[in-house]
Amino acid sequence: MTNLHRHAPLRVALVGLGTVGGGVIRLLETNGDLIARRAGCPIQIVAISARDRNKDRGVDLSPYEWVDDMTTLATRDDVDVVVELIGGADGPALTLARQCLTVGKPFVTANKAMLAHHGLDLARLAEQGGIALKYEAAVAGGIPVIKGMREGAAANEISRVYGILNGTCNYILTTMEKEGRGFDEVLKEAQELGYAEADPSFDIDGVDAAHKLTILASLAFGTELDFDAVATTGIRHVIAADIAEAAVLGFRIRLVGMAQNGPEGLFQRVHPMLVPLDHPLAHVDGSLNAVVAEGNFVGRLFFQGRGAGDGPTASAVVADLIDVARDEYGDAFAMPVAALTPQNTADAGKRIGRAYLRFKVQDRPGVLAEIAAATRDAGVSIESMIQRGAHQEDGVLVAIVTHAGEERCVRETLERLAGSDSLLDTPMVMHILD
Repeated sequence: MTNLHRHAPLRVALVGLGTVGGGVIRLLETNGDLIARRAGCPIQIVAISARDRNKDRGVDLSPYEWVDDMTTLATRDDVDVVVELIGGADGPALTLARQCLTVGKPFVTANKAMLAHHGLDLARLAEQGGIALKYEAAVAGGIPVIKGMREGAAANEISRVYGILNGTCNYILTTMEKEGRGFDEVLKEAQELGYAEADPSFDIDGVDAAHKLTILASLAFGTELDFDAVATTGIRHVIAADIAEAAVLGFRIRLVGMAQNGPEGLFQRVHPMLVPLDHPLAHVDGSLNAVVAEGNFVGRLFFQGRGAGDGPTASAVVADLIDVARDEYGDAFAMPVAALTPQNTADAGKRIGRAYLRFKVQDRPGVLAEIAAATRDAGVSIESMIQRGAHQEDGVLVAIVTHAGEERCVRETLERLAGSDSLLDTPMVMHILD
């Protein structure tokens, strides 16, 4: 039941005071009056908790009670809702989530890893207690894609959901594209600018995007979350020559998370792809995120915006708090947990599409014929083959674009070439977005 005339403040405990936590405090301080009018009551932080009490976070924390043991927040009568911003799939975040939902305390989180791995269990607890589990900030930062999928597109059968789900990777790829620099150099710059973590593995290896895709797939198709079924490849092996070659061919390279449900099961993949220049994703630059959903009545929906940072992510957190204040909950994954269906994992080898293959090979006669023979024997039809001198002295680059065909044929091509002394490095495969 919606409660638009609530007057008592919604009392919030904020756990985690990093970039996003500080942003939540600043947002509530800056837009507090407007938020109160929209929520039907003031939203007030009454308690905070983090690992380091003495760290300077750039905001005044003196108005709020500091709590060392965050687990006590689940049972405090003077806390109406807990916001978790500490991260991590397991550990303290998961413990706190379970405690809150078990005792009937609404829970707001930005923790995509926890949801991807434990979302079903947490949704079940929320459902049993008739309380809110909200996570708009977990996917695509300030873009209201969770609300858009769960509510705005609820009447549609979604055929496919895909997009650019990691701002760090998109910043690296688009900077390489614009400036012609190599991956390692741009990654180092991204770390210096704060776009990439000191250990960037979760981002550049596609794990972060896979967490988000797992959540989107469940919302889109009414299926159980299955992170382990996401085939994940990151961007660390994309080189400047790939980007230059893609540009010549009329494409841009983006790390794309894609989920598609069909008769053979659920297909989920995070993979660098060649995106045609006439597709909206080709023009999503820098640290922006974008999500595309294709519905049978609404057509193509396109969500774009800032996918990270204190302001956008805090905006999503506070939007969830407004929903809690209004008693607007709904099922966490758009339908009761019992209605979510388990899905077989679709065989990617049967997917039809074009691909880009790049080889670094010995500069000697017969190499192109060897590659051509392997593609022929695997049933791959070549649309174009380009050989260019490499910047290194120890080989040349060969790039192939295939005609549309089954992906298993591309895989067989690589298997046939495995162990060849003509190849100087592991081949790179990127599929082409249709």
